[in-house]
Amino acid sequence: MAGPAKRGKNEPPPPIIVKKITIVAGGHHGGAWKVAYADFVTAMMAFFLLMWLLGATTEKQRKGIADYFTPTLVKMREQSAGSNGLLSGNSITDADNYPNRSGQTGTKALTIPRDTSGGAKDGAGKVKRMQEKLEQKLQKSAAMRKLAQQVKMVQTSEGIRIDLVDNADFSMFRLGTTVLTNEAAQLLAMIGDTIAPEPGTVSVRGHTDALPWKPGDVANNWSLSAGRAEATRQALMRNGIGEDRFRRIEGVADREPLIKDNPHDPRNRRISITVAD
Repeated sequence: MAGPAKRGKNEPPPPIIVKKITIVAGGHHGGAWKVAYADFVTAMMAFFLLMWLLGATTEKQRKGIADYFTPTLVKMREQSAGSNGLLSGNSITDADNYPNRSGQTGTKALTIPRDTSGGAKDGAGKVKRMQEKLEQKLQKSAAMRKLAQQVKMVQTSEGIRIDLVDNADFSMFRLGTTVLTNEAAQLLAMIGDTIAPEPGTVSVRGHTDALPWKPGDVANNWSLSAGRAEATRQALMRNGIGEDRFRRIEGVADREPLIKDNPHDPRNRRISITVAD
């Protein structure tokens, strides 16, 4: 048997042929179509469910479903003190930014919430009564009209909260004491008259700023805030609030500042009065 022919001295070597084989996983089209198809089926199911709901429910029920998925006033505002920012000038007499009921002027910082049927929620009448009654009292004198800016009324998950906020020109209490100023005593008298006819328990919480006490002074912001809450309770009792209506009296010192980036701001000094629904 003859062996391979010998290559001549000047003859080039034979070419090397490399065969590449590409393996495609998942078949010809891969698995991407399955994801797209699943999305399509999900969308169609949601569409047919929506069509079924539109045909199987009444107008009132559809309105209730829509209101259920709408953010509530309580969630948006319960952490504020009458505003969405640093007070923002909102008081019970300022205009709001919320959608109002038909016939409502929108001149109140607290908008009447709606229930799942589209009507006013239980307690909405209580809010409106308190708001209008207190506003009428504050408008009776120039001094009280000025103090209206210190009163913030908001709806919370616990009930109606009335915040009485200090500023650079007004203080509820004499400096470093639990003694009410004359203006604050008049203001609490009006608030007591407003709360007294309304049902619900009452809670009072005292807040201070973070200004330090003099070295060696036995007092502190904890005792001061609690003492001011108690002084407020006594003032409310003198103006028609029964002792058995008070559920909680507490002082939180400077641990819950209203102006978080400036704990020394005088607006951190405030009294919060909550009337349960």
